[in-house]
Amino acid sequence: MLAFDGVVLGDVSTPIEIFGRARDASGAKAYEVRVCSARPQVHAGHVTLGTRWRLRTLRWADTIIVPGLERPLDGAPEVEVRALKAAIARGARVASICTGAFILARTGALDGLEATTHWRAAEALKGLHPSIQVDAGVLYVDHGQLLTSAGAAAGLDLCLHLVRRDLGAAVAARTARDAVMPLERAGGQAQFIEHATPDAEGTSMEPLLRWLEHHLGERHSLETMAKRAALSTRSLSRHFRRQVGMTPAAWLARARVRRAQTLLESTRRSIERIAADTGFGSPTVLRQHFARLIGAAPTVYRRSFSVPRAAV
Repeated sequence: MLAFDGVVLGDVSTPIEIFGRARDASGAKAYEVRVCSARPQVHAGHVTLGTRWRLRTLRWADTIIVPGLERPLDGAPEVEVRALKAAIARGARVASICTGAFILARTGALDGLEATTHWRAAEALKGLHPSIQVDAGVLYVDHGQLLTSAGAAAGLDLCLHLVRRDLGAAVAARTARDAVMPLERAGGQAQFIEHATPDAEGTSMEPLLRWLEHHLGERHSLETMAKRAALSTRSLSRHFRRQVGMTPAAWLARARVRRAQTLLESTRRSIERIAADTGFGSPTVLRQHFARLIGAAPTVYRRSFSVPRAAV
């Protein structure tokens, strides 16, 4: 595990927990775990870490885990980037957790590849490294030698995935049980993203969007929306795309999914009723749009995010 000033402590402890617990079929430790840094001490938030191993450990490590940076936009530590470049060149497996992708990206190894990071940092990673195909909807991406994972708890998924790759499903499952962690989680990172409905405040579309927000359960065609806005269908489509950044149908689907999320979190209404209340009409249509935008089924989302003793 790589450590440096500004490291996210949880991203360091996660691989220690998983790889430290892994045992092979004979019961012996499966990994030798070392935390290494450029200097003997690393400043990390509220604590200072003392590390036993220096960066030269990366010269022979089989797997290197790059944890996240608290402030990824401040730039990756140069000496660590150089050490990682050398390790990748000799064939070491390198995996990043959360915003550790910003450090791995600085090596150039992710150029032209798909990668992920914490969903809140995805746009920043795209902006800094446009050659990387950033997917904010998945828990991790595996390219064999190079792996990236999403935020925080997704590091657990990534580490267990590596254990399964190295030692098989049985060892990975036993390690997951020891860590009180499911071996595989349903859905991806997309279910945690805040899908705010795009608006057009201060534009000519604002009155129509606010009206639609209060009438999501009703049927809306392009013709009825155009009539409401006192425009032709062609003019509505042109103005809507220019001011809102998407088609009326796409905006309506996102608004309805957002409303469905709220109902799944805060009520015990059936999927059938939620589909009707949000204007999708049928559970099948709701599931299709929900899976496309959220990356999980409505029932899976409810289990993860519903409030106990939710109102009817």
